[in-house]
Amino acid sequence: MPAAELENLAHLRRARDLIDRDYALPLDVPTLARRALMSPAHFSRRFKEAYGETPYAYLMTRRIERAMTLLRTGMSVTDACIAVGCTSLGSFSAKFKEIVGVPPTIYRTLDHSALAAMPPRVAMAEGRPVSSRIREAAASAAPVR
Repeated sequence: MPAAELENLAHLRRARDLIDRDYALPLDVPTLARRALMSPAHFSRRFKEAYGETPYAYLMTRRIERAMTLLRTGMSVTDACIAVGCTSLGSFSAKFKEIVGVPPTIYRTLDHSALAAMPPRVAMAEGRPVSSRIREAAASAAPVR
């Protein structure tokens, strides 16, 4: 891989790390693009090429992932929405259902004891939400038997 490509990937990783760390802050593509030293349009294209989803989709997946953890502890849906940086409860609930498959109010009432019994690293991997677009792409790429 050429050195310039490795450098671009390092810049993209800095922007992704910013999302992972500051997911609850108001982040937008121009801010993330500046972190990656790219124009917003170029950044969005390269981010999707590198990580399989747009920067906004990645940010929302991180927010929903954190909200899932908060909801498992018994936090209200409204408080979880605000805690992860979402400003619209309706949009948060719709995105939560799209990614997780059930609305946050239902998710909060489910039995999560299996995750609690797993080692933390395994629970984190098993509990990680997967965007419906990624699920659909994986399903369509699965070999037919």
